[in-house]
Amino acid sequence: MTAPSPVSTRDAAAAPGSASAPAGASATVAAAPGPSGPMPPQEALRALQFAVGRSVIGYEEVVRLLSISLVSEGHVLLEGVPGIAKTFLVRRFAECLKLSFKRIQFTPDMLPTDIIGAVVLNPTTTALEYRPGPIFANVILADEINRAPPKVQSALLEAMQEHQVTVDGVPHPLPSPFIVIATQNPIEQEGTYPLPEAELDRFLFRVLIGYPKEADEKTVIQQHSRPAGPRIPAPAVDASVLDTYRDAALALYMSDEVLAYILAIIRGTRVDPKIMIGASPRAGVQFARAAKAEALFAGRSYVTPEDVKSVAFWVLNHRVALQAELLAAAYSEGSGGLEPIIREVLGANLSHRAVPK
Repeated sequence: MTAPSPVSTRDAAAAPGSASAPAGASATVAAAPGPSGPMPPQEALRALQFAVGRSVIGYEEVVRLLSISLVSEGHVLLEGVPGIAKTFLVRRFAECLKLSFKRIQFTPDMLPTDIIGAVVLNPTTTALEYRPGPIFANVILADEINRAPPKVQSALLEAMQEHQVTVDGVPHPLPSPFIVIATQNPIEQEGTYPLPEAELDRFLFRVLIGYPKEADEKTVIQQHSRPAGPRIPAPAVDASVLDTYRDAALALYMSDEVLAYILAIIRGTRVDPKIMIGASPRAGVQFARAAKAEALFAGRSYVTPEDVKSVAFWVLNHRVALQAELLAAAYSEGSGGLEPIIREVLGANLSHRAVPK
């Protein structure tokens, strides 16, 4: 399994009058804040990557994907072997953004009330009152989510889709912004419960994280073998600023040609003979929002085909079910596992679509 490639400061802009850009469009975000407003999104992302990167080495691309998901009101599944700092990464991500953070360690003996809370009897007032669970935070780390039984996993579905939980018939809204970042170990399957398709479809991205590069791993060992230095100041971004970024992303221009490109990619997964189950309409909605957030962080006021291609694999890799013969080949001796085959299938799907000019 390979880690995401390091972040690149891509500044692609379509030619004026092209299908990707409206006539007379500027290459800067239309809703870019002024000097007295919040930090521009592209600067905030660079500052966030730098602040997190001082503590968690080599994950600039993952930070970018987490930021896109947060602005898109999506959720992320981080998949990787133990010991590669998935939990630490999420904690630092929340700290640097000045967001409330809760970690939920999933275990086989958990109950839904351990997540969403329950109605209990107050011994002082002898009245029933709602006691909130740990789900009430901006950033929820669902650690080893596949270790929880299905009933507990299902308790997350309403929260992830509706941004609320219902207890004893009473809905309780969750804070904004709200993101669930779940982790799972793809190797150790004993005592785990595979995530159902309905739950996987709630995640905007599945990010596959591998072992670090040799130079990054050397830096990690050196860093943790000496006294900790001062932490880099976090960017001036809080919940209200992120809400501004979300509204700015939704307001970005997406041409009919780019929208048709996304639709062709989504529908192409449903007719591909190598894919048993293709992407859902929900995937298309989240795909478009992620492409807009990608354009926002690139500093543009419109979406280009490059934005679409940049997020395509992360949006789709967990939403397609491959045919049985491909799955068998993925786990045969000497194969590279499932990821290369998914990349090949999705890459072929993209290559067969006409790219808007």
